[in-house]
Amino acid sequence: MASDISDTPDTSNAATAAIKTPAGLFIDDASQPRCAWCRATPLYRHYHDNEWGFPVADERRLFEKICLEGFQAGLSWLTILNKREGFRQAFANFDAEQVAQFDDTDIQRLVNDAAIVRHRGKIVSTINNARRVLELRREFGSLGAYVWRLEPTAASRPARIDMEFLQTASTSPASTLLSKDLKKRGWSFVGPTTMYAFMQAMGLVNDHHEGCASRQAALAARAAFTPP
Repeated sequence: MASDISDTPDTSNAATAAIKTPAGLFIDDASQPRCAWCRATPLYRHYHDNEWGFPVADERRLFEKICLEGFQAGLSWLTILNKREGFRQAFANFDAEQVAQFDDTDIQRLVNDAAIVRHRGKIVSTINNARRVLELRREFGSLGAYVWRLEPTAASRPARIDMEFLQTASTSPASTLLSKDLKKRGWSFVGPTTMYAFMQAMGLVNDHHEGCASRQAALAARAAFTPP
């Protein structure tokens, strides 16, 4: 029987949908289009649908994301997502005031903590950056108020690269500016690419592909959002 259908074109709905699916998207089991990068695991899809691209003002979440993007360097974001709860427990739920008080004993504790990425330089950077958050808070009122000053305009956004797993260019003028300013203020592990990923995740830019089921939801959330 297999030989009877081997040369017959597949005209099923699934095959047709796959052919018509725009680059950069995939159709999930519920027939919803999503950005192709989140196809790998349910954890990625949950993150994509509920967090990525939705605006955030909460200081803990912003600080957490900057730190986790720094920890991701050289690793996959899935690795970080799988360890996110471990990071939260290890770093006092990213309360900057508490992390800023960490000392050498805490550093050694964290280096030995298998629930996180045990990179001494990144651990020390997180403690340093917590102290820098307190400085920004004194100057701007909150980390959120500082960050959202640098929300890029549509005209300053990088051109989209329409490839399946690449959402956009990896940096932008706004992420470069944010990176340079943070470095001047003593932050570390905050390069332009890291800061662009941060902007994507925290809703300062909406890089859901056109046609993605979450794109309009992220746009609506931004429209209803008042930056701090």
